Amino acid sequence: MSVAESTATSDSTRGEPGAATESAPGQPEQRRILRTEVPGPRSRELQQRRTAAVPVGMGVVLPVFIERAGGGVLVDVDGNHLIDFASGIAVTSVGASAPEVVSRVQEQVARFAHTCFMVTEYDGYVAVAERLNALTPGDHDKRTALFTTGAEAVENAVKVARHATGRTEVVVFDHAYHGRTMMAMAMTAKEMPYKAGFGPFPGHVHRAPFPYALRWPTGPENAAAEALAALEELLEEVGPQEVAAIVVEPVQGEGGFIVPAPGFLAGVQEVAKRHGIVFVADEVQAGLGRTGTVYASEFEGIVPDLVCSAKALGGGLPLSAVTGRAELMEAVHAGGLGGTYAGNPVACAAALGALSMIEEGGLLEAARHIEQVARGVLEPLAQEVPTIAEVRGRGAMLAMEFVRPGSLEPAPEVAKAVAARCHEQGVVVLVCGTYGNVIRLLPPLVIGDELLADGLAVLAEAVREAS
Repeated sequence: MSVAESTATSDSTRGEPGAATESAPGQPEQRRILRTEVPGPRSRELQQRRTAAVPVGMGVVLPVFIERAGGGVLVDVDGNHLIDFASGIAVTSVGASAPEVVSRVQEQVARFAHTCFMVTEYDGYVAVAERLNALTPGDHDKRTALFTTGAEAVENAVKVARHATGRTEVVVFDHAYHGRTMMAMAMTAKEMPYKAGFGPFPGHVHRAPFPYALRWPTGPENAAAEALAALEELLEEVGPQEVAAIVVEPVQGEGGFIVPAPGFLAGVQEVAKRHGIVFVADEVQAGLGRTGTVYASEFEGIVPDLVCSAKALGGGLPLSAVTGRAELMEAVHAGGLGGTYAGNPVACAAALGALSMIEEGGLLEAARHIEQVARGVLEPLAQEVPTIAEVRGRGAMLAMEFVRPGSLEPAPEVAKAVAARCHEQGVVVLVCGTYGNVIRLLPPLVIGDELLADGLAVLAEAVREAS
């Protein structure tokens, strides 16, 4: 098997956006290296153990076992250096072993790993809450409650909205993804694999059209206005006085990295305000620097009543949050919010490192730079390859949607083939979308230019071969 001798290097901490530097001490060499086929023999051996121990329901994108990771590289047990265009599904935005995160985690776990914040308190929880109160959109008085997963954050936002308003109904959107717990599955649109066979789900959830401009029946220019009109019609059917919350992803994630048509989010906010409905932004995937702003809501100047954060928040450790207007968050009685692991002190220490990198480490500029570089490759490719219907996204949250040429008929087989070819060549990409026909890119924000360029070149060649 030949070795891919890319010369790309990058540091796990960046200076100027786009700078290519040597690997930081302790970080893997920042270039793509294939020492075996992917997956290699050691990964295949471990996969046999996994099959005997873990249920098939725990799916896997690429059956390789990782030994270490950092910057934009994953090193597997066979010594292959894979380019990471997934970030653990947007979790390791600051890198998988960022020194700012590692040092804080080591110091905290040496002091104590857990007490449960609802039993005895610790200042790391408060510090994370203070940072999120300052970083989320709006300058109103806020409070933050910490949890563990994105689905927990979403469900607790619903709990807060219901308690504060005394209402029961929740409105979500087509193509939405909000998590895998029962209430979050009810709110999620995609049936397979997330919901199939797991019902019945909690009720009181209503679904409105999302302005998916590429596929809007009357054309993209009508998407925002007609989607807002459909939302108003749905509210009239349900009774707006019964609706506690409207929950929306400012950029849809699993649904296909769909950027809403301009003006839609502002319109939803206005509708919610007019009817006294709590406007909830699910920023689990799009938030915390991924789109080139701290929160994706900032692109349209919207100020949600409640914001859900997770994924990149913990720098690789499980941590999520609901941040919102003080009068809403304070409406819940003592003991009504929480969880045994909610706001774990080690995860809070990691979050403080990650937040410092996002705020002070040039990562917002890095996300915008990644978008510029990636679009410079993907948009000309879309003009060349007829199976690419659209290149879309914001910042380092980008996607290509594949269709059968001359139509908008989804081509999931093309997306699957592209991903498979990338994986063989040592580039980790993810498939998503309601129709399974979208390749999404979520590189760590610390990836270096040469590594990014190498991964994009592999992706472009895979698209040409699969189309």
